[in-house]
Amino acid sequence: MSSVTILVDVQNIYYTSREAYQRNFDYNAFWRKVTAGRTVVKAIAYAIDRGDEKQRQFQNILRAIGFEVKLKPFIQRADGSAKGDWDVGITLDAIEYGQHSDILVLASGDGDFDLLAQKLVQQFNTQVEVYGVEGLTAQALIKTASRFMAIDETLLLPK
Repeated sequence: MSSVTILVDVQNIYYTSREAYQRNFDYNAFWRKVTAGRTVVKAIAYAIDRGDEKQRQFQNILRAIGFEVKLKPFIQRADGSAKGDWDVGITLDAIEYGQHSDILVLASGDGDFDLLAQKLVQQFNTQVEVYGVEGLTAQALIKTASRFMAIDETLLLPK
């Protein structure tokens, strides 16, 4: 049985799924797919904490599925822009847990992760499966991944 680490960039998956399909990502279906026949080393969902009740309920659902939920505070800048980026945290955890896993599943379309995928494959011989919305996932990340799995109808909640 293969071992797997699962890392989800919640904001990226939320916004790309909404943009492409006007629907939400189905974390239960995703979990079933990526854990089938595999032993989970670690599963982390990275999210932004805005402090509202609906968001807390969603985070509890993620925990019930099997994810550890890591939160970063939502920061609204004076100029109106917002900050809430987990790239460094995801990268650190990917290196820590990915080297002890046969497969690292990364749910994100962010092209900044292409160097991370390359390092995991080359240095640690870890397969990297990237789940992202086709057309909204960086080509560099798709090319670097061992496998790219497009988020489609099977990984979305019904309307």
